[in-house]
Amino acid sequence: MARRVKRYVQDYELPEYSVLMSVYDQELPENLNQSLESMLKQSYPPSDFVLVCDGKLTNALDVIVKSFQDEYRGIFRIVRIDENVGAGMAVNKGIKACRCDYIVRMDSDDVSLRGRCLKEMVMFAMDEDLDIVGSYVEEFDDLTDKTLALKKVPLMQEDILNYSRRRNPFNRQTVAFRKSKALEIGGYSDLKLCEDYDFAVRMLAGGAKGQNLPEVLVRYRVSESTPEIRRSWRLTKGFIKVRWKLYTESYIGFRDFFPPCFLQLILFILPMRFTRWFYRKFLRDTKITPPTADNV
Repeated sequence: MARRVKRYVQDYELPEYSVLMSVYDQELPENLNQSLESMLKQSYPPSDFVLVCDGKLTNALDVIVKSFQDEYRGIFRIVRIDENVGAGMAVNKGIKACRCDYIVRMDSDDVSLRGRCLKEMVMFAMDEDLDIVGSYVEEFDDLTDKTLALKKVPLMQEDILNYSRRRNPFNRQTVAFRKSKALEIGGYSDLKLCEDYDFAVRMLAGGAKGQNLPEVLVRYRVSESTPEIRRSWRLTKGFIKVRWKLYTESYIGFRDFFPPCFLQLILFILPMRFTRWFYRKFLRDTKITPPTADNV
């Protein structure tokens, strides 16, 4: 039985929540360990934790999973899938398994600050109409732990809706959402890439109310291969595919469909140094020290 957690902030009773994470065999054991620990040692801890193993894991990963299962018995639950089905389908399995109506998503290689879940549940407690929330994210170097950039997102519903026509208005690493609303819109699609963007748009198109906090709640790990992934043909095809889907569903018009696709093709064609420069110049804030939720 899940551990019952109740906490009050001022006059608000915070909702209980489930953490949902998926992992597959390419994850580094040390990254998974750090990510799991950051979520299970929140200042407002989860009542339920669902880890979806997307395909068979390595022995090293299984050792870590078993150690957390033993330590957090009754809260930490594992959903195993025999073959790798991709992030979207794996998350759908996890959504159905979650016991709470509020679900906090977490990637298996990122780090949540200690006050992340408290702040997100306060948002839900203060506005019962909210269906999906997120925050800014801090990118950090995988080798040095040095902060590299801050990725901002729009804060309020109107700006979120406008932004969603060009890009994902939520940093996927920070998202928490209402399970009932996610099930209502059919969960995640079977897209292999950009499934988080598609999910956010379908939530909004389905009437979901969203909000982002103007502060960092999650640290996003960046490695030497990250710029190459961002300009890869695989990601380019995935980006165009999801934007074509939004266009054919009439969520966006041609003027919202074509420019982002054209820019992604330019990033694919031009040298790597241009991709790095473009992200630093236009898509990231590299000049400010991000606030943190560590002391909450």
